[in-house]
Amino acid sequence: MIIFRYLTREILQTMAAVAGVLLLVIMGSRFIRYFSTAAEGEIPVDILGILMLYHLPGFLELILPLAFFLGILLAYGQLYLNSEITVLVACGTSPNRLLQVSLVPATLVALLVGACSLWLTPAGALHNEVLLEEQRSQLDFSALTPGRFQDFGGGRTAYTEALTDDQSRMREVFISERQQRSDGTPQTVVTRAGEGYQTVDEGTGSRFLVLADGERYSVEPGQAQAERLAFGTYAVRLSRADQNPELDSPEYASTAALFADGDAPAQAQLQWRLGLPLMVFILTLLAMPLSRVNPRQGRFAKLLPAIFLYVAYLSLLLAALDAIGRGGWPVALGMWPIHAVFLIIGLGMTLQAQRKGMSG
Repeated sequence: MIIFRYLTREILQTMAAVAGVLLLVIMGSRFIRYFSTAAEGEIPVDILGILMLYHLPGFLELILPLAFFLGILLAYGQLYLNSEITVLVACGTSPNRLLQVSLVPATLVALLVGACSLWLTPAGALHNEVLLEEQRSQLDFSALTPGRFQDFGGGRTAYTEALTDDQSRMREVFISERQQRSDGTPQTVVTRAGEGYQTVDEGTGSRFLVLADGERYSVEPGQAQAERLAFGTYAVRLSRADQNPELDSPEYASTAALFADGDAPAQAQLQWRLGLPLMVFILTLLAMPLSRVNPRQGRFAKLLPAIFLYVAYLSLLLAALDAIGRGGWPVALGMWPIHAVFLIIGLGMTLQAQRKGMSG
């Protein structure tokens, strides 16, 4: 048990360090993209933290297998350099036993990756897409920058000269939007008002933009006629309480829904989710022989080949995901041949290492 705790601690500590660095880099890159979008006024700044939080499971399901793979390589590589593995083998602890020990933390990591891929990631992706869709389809004060024309999607452009100090009212409002007449022909509606504010109907939960002291014009470019309506108060419904965007992509579907869906894109997504926890065990099998280094070679001697092997593994899975979704690869075969190939590679490397005297 002492040896088990020692080896597990070495692997998990190294994995945590690698995962922390990778997570910082990836989340930093995504945060910069969202921050640039917020700076352009397309999304409010106060939802950035929520977006990043719900993206976290999607990052972890890809980072944790790689971090665990590198954790075994670096941790056992250091043990080989310090001749600790030699001492353990001399005391009766064979590398086969080390593999069994490594499978215990691998199981914990696989369970965490499975929780992310099968449940947390699709739920988080759906939440973020719904949130972004609402921001694209709604006019929200929090996303408005005074003095700029901003496109809010759906053919709607808004401008406000200024906001009050408490951000509750707009001054000198301009809104242009594309609508359809009762006969189905398109028209451009331009609304100008002295001020505007938002309110929510307590009965229905719908959100309205209330404009005061303005005019509303229905015009069509190239036509000499226009309709003008002067108003003291005018309310525009921005969203309904039961309004939900249609998100039919398998990426946002629950795992239970994917099991019930026989379409190729759904089955591709299902195999991707199921394959990620399996990937952890296969990478563990690959990492054990790769971690054996000669003290003269250094700790990072086999790190580059190991990374190339991981990139090839992941790239083939992503290519299969795309091919299955497009119908270019049989669903019955799916991604399982790729997992089988790398499993065979791991077994072959282990047997080769045994022939060289790595195991007792």
